[in-house]
Amino acid sequence: MKPRLLLPALAVGLSLGTPAAVQSQQSSVIALTGAEIIDGRGSAPMHDTTVVIDHGIIRQIGPAGSLQIPADAWRIDYRGKTILPGLISDHSHLGLVSGVTANPAADYTTANIERQLHQYVAYGVTTVTSLGVNRPLFYTLQSQLHAGTRPGADIFGADAGIGVPDGAPPFGSVASDQLYRPATAEQARADVRIMAAHHPSFIKLWVDDFHGSVKVKMDPAIYKAVIDEAHKHGLRVAAHVYYLADAKQLVADGVDVLAHGIRDRPVDAAFIKAARSRGLWYIPTLDLDESFYLFAAHPELLNSPLLAHALSPELKAQFENPAWRAKVLSDQKGIAIDKQALAVNMQNLKRLHDAGIKIGFGTDSGATPLRIPGFAEHRELALNVEAGLTPLQAITLATGQAAALLDLSDRGQIAVGKRADLLVVDGDPATDIGAIDHIEAVWQRGQPVASSLSAFTP
Repeated sequence: MKPRLLLPALAVGLSLGTPAAVQSQQSSVIALTGAEIIDGRGSAPMHDTTVVIDHGIIRQIGPAGSLQIPADAWRIDYRGKTILPGLISDHSHLGLVSGVTANPAADYTTANIERQLHQYVAYGVTTVTSLGVNRPLFYTLQSQLHAGTRPGADIFGADAGIGVPDGAPPFGSVASDQLYRPATAEQARADVRIMAAHHPSFIKLWVDDFHGSVKVKMDPAIYKAVIDEAHKHGLRVAAHVYYLADAKQLVADGVDVLAHGIRDRPVDAAFIKAARSRGLWYIPTLDLDESFYLFAAHPELLNSPLLAHALSPELKAQFENPAWRAKVLSDQKGIAIDKQALAVNMQNLKRLHDAGIKIGFGTDSGATPLRIPGFAEHRELALNVEAGLTPLQAITLATGQAAALLDLSDRGQIAVGKRADLLVVDGDPATDIGAIDHIEAVWQRGQPVASSLSAFTP
């Protein structure tokens, strides 16, 4: 079933209930008043602030009563609420899963991707990066979303990506135009040239053996050729990694983004020095390893509106099934590995953040049924705080920093001249990150596109 989003006239609830408010929606100017503002740049929150939007762009920001607001402006009182930039995912996937199964070749459809993009928006994720395993359909949808002619989260991507014959990524069913698995460096260069013609945001490659579950890892000659060829075409390369040794070699060879956190051991001073000198971007994806056991270990999450509104009927039934939970929890060795990987990942995030390494935001949501669009991003924020970041630092990673990783200067901040992609929540997430789960409204291009999660049906 498609998600149901409220019409703009109703999307922010009872505050729009008066005839005058409804009538004033005809104005191009919107004034959001009385809110606390988190600007996405790491600055201290601004209190009792007004944000003026005109034709989808933020035109004024200032203390209550300090701005000249047109008489016919649509005014919305957000006292007691916090407005922050729409969340941005630097690492997700579209069209790879449906319900409780992953079949990228069959699931990469307009309807399935549209459903996922609506779900992201309902959770306040207004921009999504589909980091590999994309088909040509991606570019059709991207042009429509960029133009604002199709609803849903805006998208950027990494085309198909470079995998390994008989190796990563371990998808059993992918279409021939959905993933390249070159056997030689020259084949890899040719594949990069094909993707470069589509002007993707990144070239993705998989350098990992998935805990030894795949037969081989990528030959360094392949990824060196990919990085070199991509850079010749002005494209950045994002690499799927797990091990510190692989990460060090990739950084030495010029990779631009590590698309996952290092999880086998703590990062050392040599890696930090190299990452800083190369201007490396690092996306921890803390939620990735936790997702393998989280829902079996914590069935009480089913009572949380934050999760309940993200579940398809099939996934809900799976989570409620005692036999499924017992099967997951019986793999104590696997769970121990995943928990250790999460602990190392969190430790490395804190150390790299404190060292000034550029950190992005992503979850690998959509890569498996257990990495749930929208919910995963909220869980990632909570894990960032558990790792030792302040709530404000975590929010900055998911907004201004995430936009900077994508080289986007038009969003990710609440500032004059930026797009009015906004998330409105009840409470103060700068002091309690859990407040970001209490969604009041989501805005895109200066228009309300979703209200509280209770209005969303997956």
